[in-house]
Amino acid sequence: MNRSVSWTKYVALALALVMVLSGCGAASGGKTSGTAAASQGGGQAGTAEGGNLTFALATSPDTLDPHRSGLAVAVRAIRTIYDNLVVQLPDGSIKPWLAKEWSVSGDGKSYTFKLREDVKFHDGTPFNAEAVKYNLDRVIDPATKAANALALIRPYSSSEVIDEYTIKVNLAVPSQAFLGNLSQALLGIVSPTAAKKYGDQLGKNPVGTGPFTFVKWDENADIVVAKNKDYSWGPDTVENKGAPYIDTITFKIVPEEATRIGSVQSKQVLAAETVPPQNIAALKSDANQQLLQANTVGLPYTLFFNLRKAPWDDVKVRQALQSAVDVESIVKTLYLGNYERAWSALSPGILGYDKALEGSITPDINRANQLLDEQGWVKGADGIRAKDGKKLTLKYVDGSPNREKRNDIAAIIQQQLKPLGIAVEVVITKDVATVIYQNWDYDLYGNSQVNSDPNALYAFYHTSAEGERPTLSGLSDPKIDQLLEQGAVEKDTAKRVEIYSQIQKYLIEQAVILPIYVFPYTVAASKDVQGITFDSLGYPLFNDVRIQQ
Repeated sequence: MNRSVSWTKYVALALALVMVLSGCGAASGGKTSGTAAASQGGGQAGTAEGGNLTFALATSPDTLDPHRSGLAVAVRAIRTIYDNLVVQLPDGSIKPWLAKEWSVSGDGKSYTFKLREDVKFHDGTPFNAEAVKYNLDRVIDPATKAANALALIRPYSSSEVIDEYTIKVNLAVPSQAFLGNLSQALLGIVSPTAAKKYGDQLGKNPVGTGPFTFVKWDENADIVVAKNKDYSWGPDTVENKGAPYIDTITFKIVPEEATRIGSVQSKQVLAAETVPPQNIAALKSDANQQLLQANTVGLPYTLFFNLRKAPWDDVKVRQALQSAVDVESIVKTLYLGNYERAWSALSPGILGYDKALEGSITPDINRANQLLDEQGWVKGADGIRAKDGKKLTLKYVDGSPNREKRNDIAAIIQQQLKPLGIAVEVVITKDVATVIYQNWDYDLYGNSQVNSDPNALYAFYHTSAEGERPTLSGLSDPKIDQLLEQGAVEKDTAKRVEIYSQIQKYLIEQAVILPIYVFPYTVAASKDVQGITFDSLGYPLFNDVRIQQ
């Protein structure tokens, strides 16, 4: 039996946690189990157990049902309520959590997990093999309407309860990403009792086995969770394996970034996420504040062309836009050197990232004009190009509120494309699910995903993924489908790297996407708060938090 499974040094997630101490301007980085050493507060003088951590979120979660959530912000709260079968460390290794050990069949298509026998859900329901089977089956049940969890669980097909605390999980095909995916918060284990009781409303009444229990959620105001006093099975990403030191966490929804960060400075909250780049310097010089930062891995913020619609099904038209958009200028202007520019469909630090693509795209307005001229798009008296009586317009859709200045990116691109003769219509919507995933009513739309394995590309670019949730690009290419299928099952690391390199090169050369930036997850916090740490994907953990009294 295996007590842990190592994913090889190449999958090192490069969490690169940085703790910037205010007043000194120095940064110290590390990969110590997803924590920043300077932020650990266990046993420090002046700190005590108890208290309420107020933590401001940039947007409101969509749901607290992990299987139905599609938003990264929801994971901040979801991670406090639910646990997973396994945990992934920053070095890529997989360690026990709710599963204490496991074995893998020779063909890689079956995993047998032995589970902890001392765990209960918050509602008293026993955690056992039946509960795990219920969860896995729930994700693939169409009635659940699973979101990102459905892509993560692929290629799960069935499971068998061997005994009360042993379960055999069967896959349709081998998957190198499956075990790591089981560690992600969106495959957290929910109470079967609660899921059956609340149905579609589980997201408003979440019940898990996690270190905190759900108290309340006032829509667009706050979410409150309280210490699970019986907790004693924390993962290896935290030092405190038992009940949290603090009594409660209040997640306050504060979309306006100046208000959110100002609330930390005015002590209305103790911590706030997603620090605006223009506030970072002030935080570093504030003797009462600290900045916590974790580089996320997975898919960087990327703009997807909708290849289902003309003229964006024409590679030369897409390449023209690729040449006209000055990504470097956008990133420097908006993020002031605090965000890295993205060059690929994958972010640095993830297995298979192709560093050779760095520097491969440079602004070239002459090339952009030439490509459009060749395709018969001619500028009219109003400066807008047209062909066959149809003007060249681009519908750029983005969500609300202005997360990470993404609305500002749209505005800049609108101006950059004007001299090229493209009229950009910027549409800001609160109903992304309908506009994007149901109606496909866009020409360009941006998204990102935190993930630990390059197999994440499958859900974004494989033709069959359309049957689960429409892919943002609408790409359908047999060659890419084949490569994605090979990458999912290939056991040889070097061969996997080569497979994903081919995919990344294709996506850039064919201008299927415009990568924009790599997102660093940042938290501004009072120095009264010690012990906020991060998991291997850059999500905050609160098991070790203490508040100076």
